Amino acid sequence: MMLKLREYNAFDAEVITKWISNEYAFRQWSADRYEKYPITAYDMNSYYEREKINSQIYIMTAYDENGIIGHFTLRFVDDDRKTIRLGFVIIDNSKRKKGYGKQMIDLAIKYAFDNIGVNKISLGVFENNGDAIKCYKNCGFKEVKTEIVESYACMGEIWNCIEMENSKEV
Repeated sequence: MMLKLREYNAFDAEVITKWISNEYAFRQWSADRYEKYPITAYDMNSYYEREKINSQIYIMTAYDENGIIGHFTLRFVDDDRKTIRLGFVIIDNSKRKKGYGKQMIDLAIKYAFDNIGVNKISLGVFENNGDAIKCYKNCGFKEVKTEIVESYACMGEIWNCIEMENSKEV
């Protein structure tokens, strides 16, 4: 199946929030960005409404002829708008391990480089999210060492992030 991208619509939240089946997966997806689990479609839309004030963010939905498959955001992290950060990446649980994640990330990369015009895409992924790490590496992301490791207190533990980047070939 061929995925396509479109801008996120508020009605997408009803579908996306149902994919988050437990708090562990929820925190892998959102870290500490939401105060409570589970979140509702209203919570998700309220968060994005606050973020839309910031014109530095693209909120995207991936879909095929059968409906919504995935979701992610792209957010500028620099004033010269040459680096964008991939975040809130999620795939419908029933579509996992079927190539949809790789296809969606490849589309996100193409969109960021070709439509937005950035030179680099960065992301942070928790060390305990092996499937996501493997997917990102398969899409050309490389681990980068940072002076300070980004960490979050999640579920009574400290979760460390791996920083990854994908740079446009010139």
